[in-house]
Amino acid sequence: MNTSSCIGISTMKPYCRVLISYKGSSIFGFSPGKFNDYRIDNLSKFHCGRFSGCSSQIIGYIRVTDSNQRAFNVSGSSWGQSRGFGMSSHVGQGSGRGVLVIPNVASDFRNHSTSVEAHVNEKSFERIYIQGGLNVKPLVIERIKTGHSVVKEEESRLDFDGSNINIDNSKGLNENTVEREVSEIEKEAWNLLRNAVVSYCGNPVGTVAANDAADKQPLNYDQVFIRDFVPSALAFLLNGEGEIVKNFLLHTLQLQSWEKTVDCYSPGQGLMPASFKVRTAPLDGSNEAFEEVLDPDFGESAIGRVAPVDSGLWWIILLRAYGKITGDYALQERVDVQTGIRLILNLCLTDGFDMFPSLLVTDGSCMIDRRMGIHGHPLEIQALFYSALRSSREMLIVNDGTKNLVAAVNNRLSALSFHIREYYWVDMKKINEIYRYKTEEYSTDAINKFNIYPDQIPSWLVDWIPEKGGYLIGNLQPAHMDFRFFTLGNLWSIVSSLGSPKQNEGILNLIEDKWDDLVAQMPLKICYPALEHDEWRIITGCDPKNTPWSYHNGGSWPTLLWQFTLACIKMGKPELAQKAVALAEQRLSMDQWPEYYDTRSGRFIGKQSRLFQTWTIAGFLTSKILLENPEKASLLFWEEDYELLEICVCALSKTGRKKCSRFAAKSQILAR
Repeated sequence: MNTSSCIGISTMKPYCRVLISYKGSSIFGFSPGKFNDYRIDNLSKFHCGRFSGCSSQIIGYIRVTDSNQRAFNVSGSSWGQSRGFGMSSHVGQGSGRGVLVIPNVASDFRNHSTSVEAHVNEKSFERIYIQGGLNVKPLVIERIKTGHSVVKEEESRLDFDGSNINIDNSKGLNENTVEREVSEIEKEAWNLLRNAVVSYCGNPVGTVAANDAADKQPLNYDQVFIRDFVPSALAFLLNGEGEIVKNFLLHTLQLQSWEKTVDCYSPGQGLMPASFKVRTAPLDGSNEAFEEVLDPDFGESAIGRVAPVDSGLWWIILLRAYGKITGDYALQERVDVQTGIRLILNLCLTDGFDMFPSLLVTDGSCMIDRRMGIHGHPLEIQALFYSALRSSREMLIVNDGTKNLVAAVNNRLSALSFHIREYYWVDMKKINEIYRYKTEEYSTDAINKFNIYPDQIPSWLVDWIPEKGGYLIGNLQPAHMDFRFFTLGNLWSIVSSLGSPKQNEGILNLIEDKWDDLVAQMPLKICYPALEHDEWRIITGCDPKNTPWSYHNGGSWPTLLWQFTLACIKMGKPELAQKAVALAEQRLSMDQWPEYYDTRSGRFIGKQSRLFQTWTIAGFLTSKILLENPEKASLLFWEEDYELLEICVCALSKTGRKKCSRFAAKSQILAR
C-alpha cells in the first residue's frame, strides 16, 4: 500500500444490508417467513458505497446492522487502478483517489461465518447464523507513523487466516516467494496481468477478459468471467498471491442464484453467473457520492441467452486449487462456502429424464459458447463435471446433512467414469468395431447400445487416427457420435483421471503424432477438424464468427497451454509442453497477446480476436511457472481412484438385476 495513504474515520456507521427474496433463499434454503424479527427488503443489487459507507444488497439474505464497524477512507491502493470501472472518482479537494475500503470483503457478512465442524449435528444452518446474531470483531487498523506518513498498516479480522499477501504492483512477488530471473516476455505478461485486475471496494476481485485500450467496443470483454479468471487465479496463487483469488471466490459465491430472469423465467437455484462487472453509480441520486455495484450476467444478456453450465464447476475446481496451493483450508470449511458447494451439486445431480450419468446441457453452455453442435453430453462438460465432483468429495464435510449427498457424488463418479471410458473412447481397434456394428439391437445384451450407424464414421477419421493412441470423442447421444477431437475435454480428462491411465497416455500420443494438425504454428486447436461447407451452414447456422478454422470452429487458443502443460507433467512428458510453450513464446508478445488464431495452421491472428486477452497472458504465465516448478502441478491434478471402479449402483440396488455391462467390461477398464 502506498505510504502516503491517509486514513479518515467517518462518523457515519456503515452496515451490511442482507436481504431475502420471497421466492426462497439461494443460500440457506429456508423461507424468509421464519424470521419475522428482521426487516426484508426487495432489492437486487450488491454494491459498496464508496464515500458514505459500505453496504451489500443481495437477494437471499437477512438485513443486519453492525453498529460496531467504522468506515475508513483510504487512497492510493495499488490494486485500485483497474481499467474502466470508475475507480478515479473522488469527493472534495483531496489528493489521490477516495475509495471506501473494508478490506477482505468486509462488506459481506458471509466473511464472518464459522466452520461447520463445530456444528456437525446441526440439522439446519439457521441456528448457526441466527443464534447470537452476527456480532463480529470490528476492523482494526494499526498505524505506525513517522512524521506525517503512514509507515505500516495492518488489519485483523475474526476469520482472517493471518497470512498477509503482498499485492503491491511494483514488487510483483510475495515476500515469502523466492525471486527468480524472468524473461522480458514474462515481465511484460505480469505487467499486463496486473493491469487487468478489477477492484471492488478497494480490494482485487478478478481480472477483465481483455484489456485493450485501443478497443472502442469492448462488449462484455470488460467483465470478469469465472471461466476466464481460472488461469489468472492459478498464476497469482503459484506466485504466492492469494488474496485476489479468495476475494473472487467469496464475491462470486455472493452472486450465486440471483433472481435474474430471461423473459420472466428464473435460473435454477445454485447457478453461478458467467461473469460480473463492477459498475459505478450515483449513491441515492447524489452527484457527489458514488457506489460500486457488482452486476452479474447469468446469460440473460449473453449472445444466445445460454446459461453457463461450466461456471459453477470451475468455481469448485478453483476453490480446491486455492486450498491446495495456499494451505488455507479454512475457507472451504466455512458454512457459506460449504452451502455454495452443496447448491451447485444439487443443481447438477437433480434427477431428470436423462438415462445417462453424463450431464445433459444445451449448445453453447461452456467455453464454446456459440452454436457448434455440442448440445447433449459434450466431453468438456463431462470432464469438468467429473473434476468438480472429485473436488467436492474432498472438500465436503460429512455429517448428517451431507452424507446422502456424498453417497450420490460417489455413485455418480463411478457411473460417469465407466460411461466415458467405455463409450467415448476411440482408437483404431474401437473404430474398426464400430465399422462392423449391427444396428437395431433391442436386447440388454446389445453390443451397439446407442444404435450407432457405421456410416457415421467420417472419411477424415479413417486416415487420421494413428495406429497407436486414441482420444475421447466430443459427444455421444442415441444414434450419434461426434468424432471431432475437442482439446479441452481431452486434456481435462487427463488432468482429472476421467480417462484410464492407458487412455490418458494414448491422448498425448495422438497429440504428439498429429502435432501439425493440433498445434502447428500456435497451440492449441480448440477442436479438430473444422466444420465446413454444408455441415458448417447446417450445424452453426452460417455463423459468421465460427467460419472454418476460426474462433470455436477449429481456431487455435493459446490459453489451452496451461492445461496442456498440466496434462504433460502428469503423464511424465514435460518436453511436449516445453515445445508448445516455446512455440507460443515466439509470437504472443509480438502479436499483442491475441484471444485466438485462425487458419488450419494457426498462422493468422483471429479475424475478430481481442488483443491483450487476459487468459492468453495468464495461461502462458501459469505454464511457465508449472514447467519450472513441476512439483506444484501435483496440487492441481488427480490420480487414478481405483475405489471408484469397485462401486456399482446396480450392485447396491434392490431390483435384483443380474446383468450389468459395467462388470462385463470391468477387467478391460482396469487394464487400460
